[in-house]
Amino acid sequence: MSLNKHESLISIVIPCYNEAGNLYEAHKQVVKQMKKIGYDYEIYFVNDGSKDNSSQILEELAQKDPHVHAVELTRNFGKEITLTAGLHRTRGDAIIMLDADLQHPPRYIPKFLEKWQAGADVVIGVRDAEGTENLFKIVSSKLFYFLINRISEIEIIPKATDFRLLDRQVVDAFNQMTERDRMTRGLIDWLGFKRDTVHFKADERHHGTATYSTAKLFKLAMDSFVSMSLFPLRLSGYAGVIIMGVSGPLGLFMYVDKYLMDNSFDFTGPASLGVLLVFLVGVILANFGLIALYIATIHSEVRNRPLYVVRKPRKK
Repeated sequence: MSLNKHESLISIVIPCYNEAGNLYEAHKQVVKQMKKIGYDYEIYFVNDGSKDNSSQILEELAQKDPHVHAVELTRNFGKEITLTAGLHRTRGDAIIMLDADLQHPPRYIPKFLEKWQAGADVVIGVRDAEGTENLFKIVSSKLFYFLINRISEIEIIPKATDFRLLDRQVVDAFNQMTERDRMTRGLIDWLGFKRDTVHFKADERHHGTATYSTAKLFKLAMDSFVSMSLFPLRLSGYAGVIIMGVSGPLGLFMYVDKYLMDNSFDFTGPASLGVLLVFLVGVILANFGLIALYIATIHSEVRNRPLYVVRKPRKK
């Protein structure tokens, strides 16, 4: 059996950037759920260089509630690093990550803990589709998950979010990873471990507007492609091989036609030169691909991920 409620410490990690209008309510709702289910708990609010009065509010919450810990980053490092900073500091047997804007509703916390007690090491919050999403966001999201699951080393669950629970051993393994441009949920999925899901309907933001812009989402997508797959690095090599595979036989056919078949197809000099140039471009790209194989090896080494991860039995 897993740890019972009296033995377990649950850590809550809440990244925040200019979320002053949401912090009191986020704290209130999280505390309500934790008292309701009876676990000991700690809450880490990680302030990602907010420009509003989030710092003062978090200091106040930490003074009034001994369960609250405020972590102040010196500037805006981005959500992925902010989550990492929180995970580094937690002591809990299970860690739950959720957003300060309450679009990750704390009322689902008991469901996450039920799945954990049933044996899941990672419980992933999967956001149900919403009718309010615009067409661009729907199409781009589907395209992203289609592409990433074709080239990635591991499966990324569509609509998966950072609203998730991690067992202590998952966090310990995650904390060994040192890469800077990271997608937290992708790295957690890379670790493996036993996964389960909780589907949830996101609430409206309690206060303010979303700060995660389209540009940031695009950067996150690019970081995901680079960090979860070496395919983009090898792409030029694949393109070169394809170009050589097409232009090589065509050039050979043109040579045979001109010198052995009396130029029956009437290929001109510029056409022959064009095919030769295309073939040489293919050679160059193929060589880039060969260099990319070496760079891919270097890339894998400097990421410094563990060679493997061992899943340990839960404490009795």
